[in-house]
Formats: sequence, structure tokens, C-alpha cells
Amino acid sequence: MSRMRVTPHASSSSVSPESTAVMRVVPLQRPARIVVLCAAFGALLFDGFELGLMPLASLSVSRDLLGDRYTPTLGGDWFARFTAALMFGAAIGGILLGSLGDRIGRARAMGISVLFYSVCAGLGAWVQTQEQMLVLRFMVGLGVGGVWPNAVALVAECWPDKARPAVAGVMGAAINAGILMLSQLAQLRSLTADSWRWLFTIAAVPAALGMLVWFVLPESPAWLATRGRKTGDRPTTPVRLLLRPPLLRITLIGIMLGSIPLVGAWAASKWMIPWADQIAGVTQPDYKAMTQGWWALGAMLGSFAGGQIASLLGRRRSYFLISLGSMALTIAMFQLTAPLQPSFLWIVLAQGFVATLFFGWLPLYLPELFPTHVRATGSGISYNVGRFATAGGVLAAGALFTAFGGSYPAVGSAAALIYGLGMLAIAWAPDTTRTSLAFVRSDHPETRGTP
Repeated sequence: MSRMRVTPHASSSSVSPESTAVMRVVPLQRPARIVVLCAAFGALLFDGFELGLMPLASLSVSRDLLGDRYTPTLGGDWFARFTAALMFGAAIGGILLGSLGDRIGRARAMGISVLFYSVCAGLGAWVQTQEQMLVLRFMVGLGVGGVWPNAVALVAECWPDKARPAVAGVMGAAINAGILMLSQLAQLRSLTADSWRWLFTIAAVPAALGMLVWFVLPESPAWLATRGRKTGDRPTTPVRLLLRPPLLRITLIGIMLGSIPLVGAWAASKWMIPWADQIAGVTQPDYKAMTQGWWALGAMLGSFAGGQIASLLGRRRSYFLISLGSMALTIAMFQLTAPLQPSFLWIVLAQGFVATLFFGWLPLYLPELFPTHVRATGSGISYNVGRFATAGGVLAAGALFTAFGGSYPAVGSAAALIYGLGMLAIAWAPDTTRTSLAFVRSDHPETRGTP
């Protein structure tokens, strides 16, 4: 089976790379664009499956592997460690594999990422110690981090500008659709200390998608066009270009805006799942999966709506309002209700909707900040450096969890304040609402004149 290729029109065949600085981008036909969108959606769907795996299975894994040493506080501490390992891996993978996407193509780098997280997740079914699981969660994170920048860049470059708010919503919803799928699967067969390895075996299935992406997925026409340009004195790596003026400023802004939603999601709201397990686990073992399912349903709707809201209200105003709503609802979830109370799942649903509007906003906004030849790397750095901050935030929240005597409401409410920083951070960001058409050009208004 051979890779589908994007070929130029005959009228452009006489244009040589040596004679022009810019080659005409030949768009994909609609069927090919749909194939690209479906493949990227699937890659992010299973990305969400991997991200939701340990919040759901962590306490069951720890009860089994720790045996008589297990305590509720130690279980919460290991939950923080597993999460931090995944975030560190995702941060590194997003930068390295995002950069790889700018070098060898978005589609191939996305295929490598899917293969990596699938195989490493599947190996979790055979671990014998917490430390082995910790290493594997880091390795899963490498692949998880690599999918997002390449999928977002690939889809953004293959679809026309007028379709991008809706497409960004689809991409944002994919991860949370994977978490929802996982929660429904876990309700069909309970996760306990005696029965959790089956779920890690299933997590290896997406390797088949990784192979298909590698061999048959069309490549971005915009990326292919950059391969024909004269490079001149352009730095050998996209990272170097992003970390020097004039791109340094927008890189730092992207990191700031990408970090806040991630830290808030993992250092604050994810504590609701082990909290639900702690309170309801004895009488209702499936309540934690139900909690994750309600959150994921809200999150899938929210992340789909995020791009639409950003397009309707403007990039900056929408980010400010999402930050405010996320902080308020996360505090309400931990302070105004509790697991098994009638209002709990409804507030979980609302918090999932509002706090994940960010993840429809980011796929729309971040690609607009960067020119084509560094778009995957720039989006990857913006999104995944935030995961370094998230890993640190999760470890800090774990320390707070211990300091608060194992109180989930206390640590969740304290960590929710990170969303408040978003209301300040957005003031430094450029508003790309009226200039988003420039995103398809390499002479981006912020970077015109760069090599």
C-alpha cells in the first residue's frame, strides 16, 4: 500500500524551487480532506483514551501493586506521580515530535506518535511494580504529546479558513470523546484491584491506526510547498527560529495560553475522580466511571463549542470568559456538592463543558500565531511546554493533598485558582480574529521578514 501524494497542477510544473521563494499551495480535494480529518480525529480520540486511563484506573492499580502497603493517602500520592510522569512525557514528546512533523511531514510524525503511545500503553498490562508503571506512563506521554501538534497543524493546513472554527471544534472534541468512550467501557466491566489489566490491553489497539496513518494518509499541501523553498540562512531547526526574535514573543504567549488550561485540568479538576472513588467505591464501584462519563460528555460538547465561541466572541474575550467560568465552576464542584449527592454529577457536567472550551479554542488560535514552516513545532511548544508546568502543578497539588490531610475538596479548590491567571494572561495575546486568513501564508504579519 503506498502513501497518497498531493501533486501540483500542470501549470505549476515549470516553477522551480530555485527560481521562486514561494510555491503555489495546491489544496486537497474534499474526499482527501475528510480522510485527513477522520484520521486526526481518531488519533486524538485514542489520545484521550490514554489520558483518561490512569485517573480511572490509578487507585485500582495502586491497591493491587502496593498490596498491604496501600493507604488512601499513598494512593492519592501515586495518582499525582502517574499524572506528572505522563505530563512530563507529553511535554517532551510534543516538542520533539512536533519538530519532527516540520521536518518529515505532519502525517508521518502523527503516525509515529500513535504507534508510540499504543505500544507503551499496552505494555502496562504486564507491569509488576508501581515504578514500572511510572516509566511506562512517561513513555505513553511521549506519543500522546506528539499527536496534538501534528494533528492540529495537518488539519488546519488541509481545510479552508471558513471551515476552521468547526474543524477546530471537532479536533477539540476528539480527546474528550476518547475519555467518554473509556468511561463507558469501564462501566461494562468494573475496574478493581483484581481486574484492571484488561483495560491496558485494549489501549494497544490504536497501533493499527498508527500504521494506516503512516502509510496512506495525505500530507499537508502547505507543508509540501515549503519543501521547495530556498532555505537561505534559515536555522537548521524550527525550535531555534521560535526561540529568537521576532517569533520569541508569540512563542512565549502561546506557552502561557496553553499552560493555564492544562494545569487547571490536571492539577484541579481531575481530583474529582479519585474523590468519587474514595467516597462511593465501596458501595458503587462504577461510580468513578460514571463521574468521568458525565465530565467527558460535558467536555466533548465544550471542546467542540470552543472554536465556535472563539469565532463568535473573538479570541481574547472568549478566553477571558472561559477562564472566569472555569474557576467558578471548579470551586463549586469541590465546595458546593460531593460525590453521591444529587447535584454532584450535574455540576461535574457543567464544569466539564466550560473548562474544556479552552480545548476547542486552542486548535483554532495557536496555528494562527505561527508561519507554516514552524507551525507544528510552534503549536507543539505552546501546548506541550504547558505540560511541564502541569507536571509541576500536579506534583505541587499532590504535596498539597498530603498537607491537607488527604482532602480532595481542599486541594481541588486551591488548584482551581490557576484558571484566574487566564484572565490576566490573555491581555498580552494578539487578537487574530480579523487576521486569521494570514495563517495560511508563510508571510504571517507577526513574522514577515523572517528567513
